[in-house]
Amino acid sequence: MSYDEEALAALGGVVCVFGVIALIWAVIMIIANWKVFTKAGEPGWKSIIPFYNYYTQIKICAPTLIFWIYLGCTVAGSIVGSFDNSFCSILAAVCSLAAFVMSVFANLKLSKAFGHGVGFAVGLILLNPIFMLILAFGSSQYDPMIDKETWY
Repeated sequence: MSYDEEALAALGGVVCVFGVIALIWAVIMIIANWKVFTKAGEPGWKSIIPFYNYYTQIKICAPTLIFWIYLGCTVAGSIVGSFDNSFCSILAAVCSLAAFVMSVFANLKLSKAFGHGVGFAVGLILLNPIFMLILAFGSSQYDPMIDKETWY
């Protein structure tokens, strides 16, 4: 076995380990979202479907327009960012910033929907998996009377 084959084998091993960790993490997040959705009165299976799980998460606490703006900004930023142009790079950055702002609003509304404040929302933004597990398995209760029409 030559040096290149050994390096390739080591790289393959590292990729496999990270793949297994990513798979375990994805399963944990599906379980957490499933539990959060059932607390909010939504079917838990919606946590399995990509994009639809985020749409459902927003739907339980905020106007769904936030999801559509988020999705539009993400797709537009990806498309525009692929062009090799400084104006397109700036436009892609603005789209990414707008998508981030939409996710901040969504996390703030999710925090309020489960009876928490801005501090918990900051936790959802910075450490989302951990705080989603806290929502799922903690004593937080969903408030169905949350104002879903406002953005704040």
